[in-house]
Amino acid sequence: MAIESAGVDYTLAELMTVQASRELKDGDVVFVGIGLPNLACNLARATHAPDLVLIYESGAVGAVPDRVPPSIGDPALVTGSLMVCGMSDVFQLILQNGKIQVGFLGGAQLDRWGNINTTVVGPYAKPKVRLPGSGGACEIAVHAQRVLIVMKLSKRTFMDKVDFITSPGTRPAGKARGTASMPGRGPVKVITDLGILEPDPATGELVLTSIYPGVTVEKIRENIGWDLKVREPLGSVDLPSAAEISLLREKLDPQRLHIK
Repeated sequence: MAIESAGVDYTLAELMTVQASRELKDGDVVFVGIGLPNLACNLARATHAPDLVLIYESGAVGAVPDRVPPSIGDPALVTGSLMVCGMSDVFQLILQNGKIQVGFLGGAQLDRWGNINTTVVGPYAKPKVRLPGSGGACEIAVHAQRVLIVMKLSKRTFMDKVDFITSPGTRPAGKARGTASMPGRGPVKVITDLGILEPDPATGELVLTSIYPGVTVEKIRENIGWDLKVREPLGSVDLPSAAEISLLREKLDPQRLHIK
């Protein structure tokens, strides 16, 4: 769906990508996957964070892909990289050693505490759907200094309690992260297609902190599976600029693999 504001037209996917890119700081070391997070990182590097360091699970460190990679094994990630190493080095020497500032995550289900499920839908022993599993997501959720979650909002995915905790949020299994000796902060923002959620500093529960133009709080509550709290005053977001949209469409994803 295309939206127009202040003479700039954009899709919801482009809006999410732009919002995610603005969360990245110059010099951040980012554990990034394929899709919108990858676009967000490359957009940030092309605008306000030229010294962003991208690390992919496949072993490409400091990757500078000249096209949108369709998978983490794509050769485009190797060209210009600072280093190419084994996956064990990425996880043990970099991620588990506290060197990752930002990790991007998404999933099939997310609950009010930011726990993510990418394992099963339904009971674990007899699931309705078996999902791809954790991959490196659990380690990212545990060790990254901060986690950004990018997901489209719906009651099917944003639920009161996930069917399985693949990647821990602010209170995995009802316990604070500190009691489980998790070194990373966990999720700091959940960027959706309708607004932005952040953990309440006191409880860790995700609350609505910013809303997109034309979206109401009621609309967001209709698409979420728990009694959503709203932080006051509710913030707004700066919409995508013409330059950002032009970069996404003409340079970063000209084939519309992710921003269609």
